[in-house]
Amino acid sequence: MPLTDTAIRNANPADKARKLFDGGGLYLEVAPSGGKWWRLKYRYGGKEKRLSLGVYPDVSLKDARERRDEARKLLANDIDPSEHRQAQKAAKEDRVANSFEVVAREWHAKHLPSWTDKHAETIIRRLEMNVFPWLGGKPVADITAPQLLQVIRRIEERGALETAHRMLGCCGQVFRYAVATGRAERDPSGDLRGALPPVKSQHFAAVTEPDQIAAVLRAIDGYEGTLPVRCALRLAPLVFVRPGELRNAEWADIDLDAAEWRYTVSKTNTQHIVPLSRQAVEILQELHPLTGRGRYAFPSARNRKGDRPMSDNAILSAMRRMGIEKDEMSGHGFRAMARTILDEVLGFRPDYIEHQLAHAVRDPNGRAYNRTAHLPERHKMMQDWADYLDKLKAGAEIVPINQSA
Repeated sequence: MPLTDTAIRNANPADKARKLFDGGGLYLEVAPSGGKWWRLKYRYGGKEKRLSLGVYPDVSLKDARERRDEARKLLANDIDPSEHRQAQKAAKEDRVANSFEVVAREWHAKHLPSWTDKHAETIIRRLEMNVFPWLGGKPVADITAPQLLQVIRRIEERGALETAHRMLGCCGQVFRYAVATGRAERDPSGDLRGALPPVKSQHFAAVTEPDQIAAVLRAIDGYEGTLPVRCALRLAPLVFVRPGELRNAEWADIDLDAAEWRYTVSKTNTQHIVPLSRQAVEILQELHPLTGRGRYAFPSARNRKGDRPMSDNAILSAMRRMGIEKDEMSGHGFRAMARTILDEVLGFRPDYIEHQLAHAVRDPNGRAYNRTAHLPERHKMMQDWADYLDKLKAGAEIVPINQSA
């Protein structure tokens, strides 16, 4: 007789496993422990085999019969249900192992040794926020150009066009890695060339005329905010490093006795030396009693432990409060200002200037100069630069750039 729900519920365990048959090879096995498992007994290739169909009551009598019927249809088509299940499981595991997210994280891990910590964190965070929720679970080989474009468009539509371009390029690298490792046939991002509008280049505002520079420097000297922000503002034109490098300056990297600041350039992951002028050393000596016990020279005002650096906008916000508009001067603008004046007014060699800007400079044989190249000359250049800025603030008569030749 076929089984009923009542008979199954009332089936008590015995000293040995009991089998309650339903029909078509389906039976319920009741273990001595009380557990109840659905089994299917069938023959394939002349051998008797069994297939597990689930646990009662998670799998009801109705569900078990449907699973039995599906298995018998496979047998009718000369397919072993057990081997079919194993093949499906292997295919699922293969899809998971070759999903876009798995391949992307593997690609990310491969590049970690050559990236800075900040860059690596930015890349994975952008993928997690912008791509993985929609493409992460898909097999990397199955993703099409329209599917990728839909994800990239979502970024563009929220007004982050530059991020959209960056993510498209990043996805392209992941797909090319998948091709190289045999998990995809091609990179669909190549089909999306021209699909996004170009990003309009934006030059950082900078003042380069001596009278304008003097006004900015005097405004900075008159800033009445916190000492770390005031010192960062005063130091920025003297060292003209990238804003992120300045706010992340660590005391462990600064040698006031040697008048040098040595750190790793965030953009290129290379070692760099900033010779410190007498004026720069004095600013840091003034700051040291306040922040010298912490990690950062310019810690966040919201973090009492001093283990977080100043925020990205601290210097820019201070400049705006002083009345220096964003189209007049930016944090990056000090770099353009220094490059122009050092070359056109003070007459220093362009390669000295490029070294100090932490740009890639190569010798006549095409080899990259090391960080100590021309260090004595750069020490002199940085001191002359600081003295020149002092003269501007003091109101010395300076010939405009366009009349200096």
